[in-house]
Amino acid sequence: MIEFLLSFSQATGIYSFMNTPWGWPIIESLHFFGLCLLIGTVGLFDLRMMGFSKEVSLRELHKLVPFGICGYLLNVVTGTMFLSSAPDQYLYNPAVQSKLFFMLIAGINMMFFYATTARYVNSADAAAPIVSRAKIMAIISLGCWCAVIICGRLITYYRPPYHWCLWC
Repeated sequence: MIEFLLSFSQATGIYSFMNTPWGWPIIESLHFFGLCLLIGTVGLFDLRMMGFSKEVSLRELHKLVPFGICGYLLNVVTGTMFLSSAPDQYLYNPAVQSKLFFMLIAGINMMFFYATTARYVNSADAAAPIVSRAKIMAIISLGCWCAVIICGRLITYYRPPYHWCLWC
């Protein structure tokens, strides 16, 4: 897996760019910007579904979700650049593995939300009470994204030996 990621990184020029004096700081800044877009929109939507700022319409807030999607996609691209340019620092890191796990749970939660609850939430009036299922999904979403941020910050503190990886 390390060889594959390094080959991909070198073949696409990612490795060369990331190893310039400004490569890592630029991509880190873009990653943070993507995180701000994601949490700024999805986090606000989740807080509203949890019952905060009841005067704000969920339908109107939902119009901001495409900005969160753009932020998520930006983070996927920049995260792939980090991973492929230094795979030995990331693949065996329990903070990265935990981050990916929480992203998976957030994604499953989002799919379940759109399959079961989104129509009701988006059609409800601002003053209408939010169903418990939506509140639970919002708590899971916000909790997962907070865990993703925490795990992301912990990545730099873990440089474990390779045998710690349970799935590599």
